[in-house]
Amino acid sequence: MKAVIYHNPRCSKSREALAILEAAGADVTIVEYLKTPPEAGELARLYAKAGMTAAEGLRAAEADARPLRGADEATILAAMAANPILIERPLVETARGVRLGRPPEKVREIL
Repeated sequence: MKAVIYHNPRCSKSREALAILEAAGADVTIVEYLKTPPEAGELARLYAKAGMTAAEGLRAAEADARPLRGADEATILAAMAANPILIERPLVETARGVRLGRPPEKVREIL
């Protein structure tokens, strides 16, 4: 099984999700999204496949997220693409769907 993880190696939850994928034998492509941020359109596709909104994928604890409260999807997605620290992590995609790995065990749903 192939999997893509939008990963921050400094994040314990992201590392845990990656370990789950590797233990399951997944062929994992790691995208360090802080170095290679996804475009707004790609984020929109991932969130749609996950059945969630951009607001649900927003890392609300970040100071730069506060002005985005109540903003529309396009504004949030553009902000995430421009400032990828705003993307909640880890985001994992397989042929079975997309999950936000919060908690990391949620990625098991798409294995």
